[in-house]
Amino acid sequence: MSGPRLRLALLSFLILFLELALIRWTGSNIVYLSYFSNFVLLGSFLGIGLGFLRSNDKPDLLPFAPLLLAALVAVVLVFPVQVDRSGSEVLYFGGENEGALPIWVMLPVIFVAVSALMAMLADGASRSFALLESLDAYRTDILGSLAGIAAFATLSLLHAPPVVWGAVVAAGLLFLFWPAWIQTALLSAVVLMLLAESLLPALSWSSYYKVSLEDEGEAGIKVSVNGIPHQMVQSIETRRQREPIYFTPHERVTEPPGKILIIGAGTGTDVAIALAQGADEVDAVEIDRRLYEIGRDLHPDDPYSDPRVDVHIQDGRAFMTQSSERYDLILFSLPDSLLLIEGQSALRLESYLFTEEAIAAARSHLAPGGSFGMYNYYRENWLVDRLANTLAQVFGEPPCVDAVGGEGKLALLMASTGDLNCPATWVAVTTPVPEPVHDDRPFVYLLEARVPRDQLVALALILIVSFAAVRSQGGSASQVLAYRDLFFMGAAFLLLETKSVVQFALLFGTTWFVNTIVFAGVLLSILVAIQISRRMTGEPKRWLYGALFASLVVSALVPPDTLLAMPALPRAAAAIVVNFAPITLANVIFAERFKRAPTPTAAFGANLLGAMVGGVLEYSALVVGYRWLTVLVALLYLATIPLPAARTRHQPVTV
Repeated sequence: MSGPRLRLALLSFLILFLELALIRWTGSNIVYLSYFSNFVLLGSFLGIGLGFLRSNDKPDLLPFAPLLLAALVAVVLVFPVQVDRSGSEVLYFGGENEGALPIWVMLPVIFVAVSALMAMLADGASRSFALLESLDAYRTDILGSLAGIAAFATLSLLHAPPVVWGAVVAAGLLFLFWPAWIQTALLSAVVLMLLAESLLPALSWSSYYKVSLEDEGEAGIKVSVNGIPHQMVQSIETRRQREPIYFTPHERVTEPPGKILIIGAGTGTDVAIALAQGADEVDAVEIDRRLYEIGRDLHPDDPYSDPRVDVHIQDGRAFMTQSSERYDLILFSLPDSLLLIEGQSALRLESYLFTEEAIAAARSHLAPGGSFGMYNYYRENWLVDRLANTLAQVFGEPPCVDAVGGEGKLALLMASTGDLNCPATWVAVTTPVPEPVHDDRPFVYLLEARVPRDQLVALALILIVSFAAVRSQGGSASQVLAYRDLFFMGAAFLLLETKSVVQFALLFGTTWFVNTIVFAGVLLSILVAIQISRRMTGEPKRWLYGALFASLVVSALVPPDTLLAMPALPRAAAAIVVNFAPITLANVIFAERFKRAPTPTAAFGANLLGAMVGGVLEYSALVVGYRWLTVLVALLYLATIPLPAARTRHQPVTV
């Protein structure tokens, strides 16, 4: 690999790696972006699309990328947006620390900066792309992107800090710019700024969060993630004095539980309480290894060294799916992740724990007479009512409710297949009572089936800015229209990818590793499709559309419950077939169309802009659920079917 092929592969690597790094890093410093991570993804698609649509006759933008990257890093570090609420685990989405820029300023700045930065990198990539045969260039781009995913996944596994991410990006760009001293100085400044952040005391990085520790003396050690107070490492005696409700589940059960499952074990206080109450066995499930390590190393009661405890670094729903154990007590212990799955509009790490199907799964793991409890800080009464209603539906009677303080305070909900020492059962205060959420639409924190107004406004502004940016390129709008079928393919494919991510998250867990495997699988399916297309000759095969629509029908008709009921290996095989068959066929259709494009860079740019619009359309799942996306995908691909050429009166008829 040499010349334009090497340059394209390197830039594709940097684009994908930097996109993932920006989603993680900006979200760790700008708290809003933990809940708007899709906006960074949309900005990336817009920028890459603009870079490829831009004429290669115009000045090269790539040399300006280090300047914008340095400016973006500086702005985020100088104006971080964090929740400033000492001693509380309640997240107020609008909270800002002193000196922070308001949300209506910071989000547009991040979106525009990410778009412009990606446009600069993509402008450089498109110049190499244009020098290669279309499918060869596409394959090289995908290989570079796959390497970018693998590199970032490896660093996530190693809990590497952002300075390492910045060093990888800087090294790649320096390879392109060396010995240009201005770019070298700017990239060195990026690494130094990230190094200064990474050297802050009591700061570490997990695969999900920036984790910081603060010693509060007798109160314990406060653990904050992405600037949000999240947990306290404190002895069980301190917890008993300050928040005795944590002991209440053990007081509500009529018999001391011998075997306990704790989902959301975190730094270990709930595990320590269970052991102190006489538990014989405790399965402690925690999705974030770093939080477990903090508890293992710093908890004063040292619960994780007790031989009665088995630790599982796993998604809670996935653990229940894979386990056949029965428990006397199951606790969902503050399993609030404060984080969206990377690039998704509203799916949080814990979303699949609070559906009616998840509570039913927990009930199925209870031993005869066993009890289930969930506790957290709930900001809204309607959220307590929704969760209590879910327990009532699953267990057939109103749950027991213990609350400390008024709205927004700690509450415990308990239900049992036997008896409870229950002083107060649930009485709804919300009219109408919110219905339980389900796996197809697992948005427990969304009261109504609609896209929130602030997100609608933001999405509208994104589309307006995108349209203006395309028009500003001069002639690019007409290029998009010329490749409108590829534009629709991009939108449809983004939705296909989204559906695969959420399907695998449900079946195997919302962990970073599962997401990485899905994204890598999508890229590998593209490589397979390119090889298939290379061996296909003649006009595009219409039977491919028939096979695609058939695979979409199968995907829509196979209920997740059917897959969840399968053992692990058959479930994985079935999930791959159901989800990746339409993805592979869609990629073959795209490759067949793409290799015939007169201007491959413009065709690729139009496809990426379509993917950005697909990211906007993904928000429709908030209203109608994820299975609806399959219908939307089918409609979008229907719009890409080429019409048969009209036969004139003088054309001969072939018999």
